[in-house]
Amino acid sequence: MSELTRLNKYLSEIGHCSRRAADKLIDEGRIKVNNEPVVMGLKVSKEDLIEIDGKRIQDPKNEHVYLAFNKPIGIVCTTDTREKDNIIDFINYPQRIFPIGRLDKPSEGLILLTSDGNVVNKILRTENNHEKEYIVTVNKVINTDFIERMSNGIPILDTITKKCEVEMIHKFTFRIILTQGLNRQIRRMCEYLGYEVTRLKRVRVMNIRLNCPVGDYINIEKKELYKQLK
Repeated sequence: MSELTRLNKYLSEIGHCSRRAADKLIDEGRIKVNNEPVVMGLKVSKEDLIEIDGKRIQDPKNEHVYLAFNKPIGIVCTTDTREKDNIIDFINYPQRIFPIGRLDKPSEGLILLTSDGNVVNKILRTENNHEKEYIVTVNKVINTDFIERMSNGIPILDTITKKCEVEMIHKFTFRIILTQGLNRQIRRMCEYLGYEVTRLKRVRVMNIRLNCPVGDYINIEKKELYKQLK
């Protein structure tokens, strides 16, 4: 746990404003810490999320982190630490981080986490067409009709999924590359065609590939991630 400092002093030390100006912002109710209104005398640490007029305030000396985590089956991609087996407690990273998107509890593989809120929408925005690659095993033999229909769009969640690349690897296993992220999309697509997913593993997000053992993470350089973003 980082050392706690009075909020007005912290804002002064990172060069955002004077202590007097910080006190005025607090009085006017313009500051939130961890999405909650603050009172005079509140102490904060560098891990706390501090927002003034809805804009995040951060110590320029604190660089953002970008992690590629190999999520085990059973871990839940939420920042709610009341949730059993949540990803934040599992990783136990010393800085405040959050997952970029989701990988459902029965699934495994690559998920990115960061402290950089600006990068999240750039990665998740569907119109940016950022690729996510999965290896999927199902309970029945795959045929050419299955591959063709999965590739050309499946009606789920009141829409038709976007055309995507699907390749058979084994009679029960296929590779699929998506550029959208509907809720439980691959599982729902398979269910529509009468198949049940028995294993789902994400192996790539954009240019980032899964490259560490299950339950471990590696650090990604900012430039490596941002060079793919629009």
